[in-house]
Amino acid sequence: MDSVTRLSREVVPADLLDHPLDGKITSTRYSGGEKKTSLESEKAFELKWDPVIKDDETVYVNGEPVVTTGLDVSRFLVDLRDDGDQALTFRSLFLGTAFAGLGAALVEIYNFKPIQVTVSTVFLVLLIYTFGVAWAKFLPQRSWVEGTRFARLGPTFEFINPGEFKIKEHVVSSLVTSTAAYGNTAVLNFAVQRLYYNTDVKATTAILATFSTACFGYGLCGLLRPLTVYPSEMVYWANLPTVSIFQALHFDTAANRKRMKLFWMAFAAMFIWEIVPSYIFPLLSGFSIFCLASQHASPAVQDVFTNIFGGAEANEGLGLLSLSFDWQYITSVYMSLPLIQQANSWIGCALCYIIFLAIYYSNAWDSKMFPIISTSIFAANGSMYDQDAVFGSTFQLNQTALEEVGLPYLTGSNIWLNIASSLAIGGLIAHCVLFWSPAVREAFAHARSRTQPDPHWKAIQKYKEAPHWWYVCLLVLSFVAGLVVVLEGQTTLPWYSFVVALLFGSFVAPFSQLLFARMGNGIATNQLMKMVAGAIVPGRPVANLYFTMWSHDIIGQSILLAGDLKIGQYLKIPPRTMFLTQVWGTILGAAINYVVMVSIVDAQHDILILPQGTNVWSGQVVQSLNSAAVTWSLAKELYGPGGQYFIVPMGLFIGMGATFVQWSISKRWPYIGPVKVDTIMLPIIYMYSAWLSSGLNSVLTSCIIVGVVSQFWLRRYHPGWFKNYNYILGGALDGGAQVMIFILSFAVFGAAGKDRPFPHWAGNPAVGNVDYCNGNGALGS
Repeated sequence: MDSVTRLSREVVPADLLDHPLDGKITSTRYSGGEKKTSLESEKAFELKWDPVIKDDETVYVNGEPVVTTGLDVSRFLVDLRDDGDQALTFRSLFLGTAFAGLGAALVEIYNFKPIQVTVSTVFLVLLIYTFGVAWAKFLPQRSWVEGTRFARLGPTFEFINPGEFKIKEHVVSSLVTSTAAYGNTAVLNFAVQRLYYNTDVKATTAILATFSTACFGYGLCGLLRPLTVYPSEMVYWANLPTVSIFQALHFDTAANRKRMKLFWMAFAAMFIWEIVPSYIFPLLSGFSIFCLASQHASPAVQDVFTNIFGGAEANEGLGLLSLSFDWQYITSVYMSLPLIQQANSWIGCALCYIIFLAIYYSNAWDSKMFPIISTSIFAANGSMYDQDAVFGSTFQLNQTALEEVGLPYLTGSNIWLNIASSLAIGGLIAHCVLFWSPAVREAFAHARSRTQPDPHWKAIQKYKEAPHWWYVCLLVLSFVAGLVVVLEGQTTLPWYSFVVALLFGSFVAPFSQLLFARMGNGIATNQLMKMVAGAIVPGRPVANLYFTMWSHDIIGQSILLAGDLKIGQYLKIPPRTMFLTQVWGTILGAAINYVVMVSIVDAQHDILILPQGTNVWSGQVVQSLNSAAVTWSLAKELYGPGGQYFIVPMGLFIGMGATFVQWSISKRWPYIGPVKVDTIMLPIIYMYSAWLSSGLNSVLTSCIIVGVVSQFWLRRYHPGWFKNYNYILGGALDGGAQVMIFILSFAVFGAAGKDRPFPHWAGNPAVGNVDYCNGNGALGS
């Protein structure tokens, strides 16, 4: 998706520079319905295309088209085929529900890991496929009893086993599972209350609150789907591996034996390997020559080396040039993100190293009083901030206690994270308005006229649409459930603030969805929501948490569920089936998330409130939520004019201004050298410029290597292998690692009780950090 932001469909010289000029490339003009590739799926494109789609040039390598835009995806990557098979069956719902438990439990476990990762949807797809095929083959079928005295059992057997496990059943099963595996972020608010406010949220409050946020987000994405789902350029790139594998498994069955062999071999290999870096030999999670070389250096040098090169433990350091061999943290994400998005992220990460070190060693905001990276809040002397004294049992500000205890302080890296978040939000809004407004206007025009040039949208029109009033009813039910929580629960949030939160989240949601759909990544908007909450409900950190939940979390849910709606459009799942599937998966996942969260928080309470954590467990996510809630509840004192962090809210306007300058330059000079100016995504660069602000940072180099090998070398030089096997390999590696981590979490890591550490040896040292960067008092001396 190297030029996904361009509105013209014409390939320009800069696009051609992205491809290897080795003589194997041909450029073929596409027009009308002519067949221009050797792909089997091209037979679908003999259909006449809408005249608004312009002719363009397609780059080929070894006879295979190189997919770069949303239009390319619709033409070459996703087949128009629709066999009209059943989607919603007992089998599809049973398999989806069964594996939803695994997916939802895994995602909640990773919320308390040093790095947050998502559960691999590709792995879940392939796992369900294996069980679905076995179900179809081995369970009784109607044909087995036809013409026998047991014929009366035929309808029952058909209900249980309708025959061949086809693509639509597979998609429904997988979407139930993956929707549950997205994780309900509202559950993390309950974790914050258990850890920092000694509040055991009632089960009814938890159920109603999670239903409210999740289903309001889904209702929102349903109303926005003409704008953020239907158009061709709304791709949701991270979902393409899933779509490709669905079609490969069911439309190209001749190659399935080879695909599944690769999947299970890679799965088994990674399943066995993952126990090595995660449990037996944790040094491999962050191997750094610089750390090993610093063993006999002076304490001052060791401190510097730990800050710069350490990163195998949570919040240890920046992990510069460390290599990680732990796939649970590397993941296959960079095997699916477009290269242009990755290039923007590399720029941001390079800036992150420079900015964090500059802030810390210049002692900006008294940074040297605190760790170089942490999401906790501190007192002026560097100790943990006594928020209980300031907010008390009522969770509201005690001004006298605040004067005695003093204002809280943030680490320099956390301050920059807040600044970068503000820059990114401002830049996102400006980028959507300035660069993408023509496409948005076009999408609105199509929505008003109820037309779309996208062929997959046209193909799905033979099924009954889920009417808008279904989504409106969902919004109303979600609103009522949330209002009950506000009025009866321990939220300290006034009812009118709840209404403002929903309205504000609904306003920002289209911008975030547009960015995610086009670029494969989004911008965290929780900073903006906490900022507004600080102004509306000052002095109430718990109210700040809930305001953010009903404003930011509905945006996150709407983005994820909109991506699933796009999968449904690509694979011709009836819209009404999609509605039921997603609602069921959302509710099921929220319940499982809550149960797993309670288990982990109760078992690992002491570790989760530590600023550093360990290489196994970390409370960085809930710490960050609490820190932001506390500091933004003191918005006037900390972020107002004269406050020590006034630059943070000003970042909104600076981000908008910088994007306006970029847009102005692009109008005068569309290209600067080989770089197309409008492909530079400043919001993404801002976001990644604070990417290392917490957690385990030793994986970045390995992630970049994986991304270059997959998205550059394989995609450009071996597009056939990339198309057939890249995503399957990534899903297998993710699945093997994550299933092993699921087992280890409850068997030896203490997710449900006592942990059982591996015996200490050189690869698993008894004291200090596992990568041997032992500055900053890591040895306890």
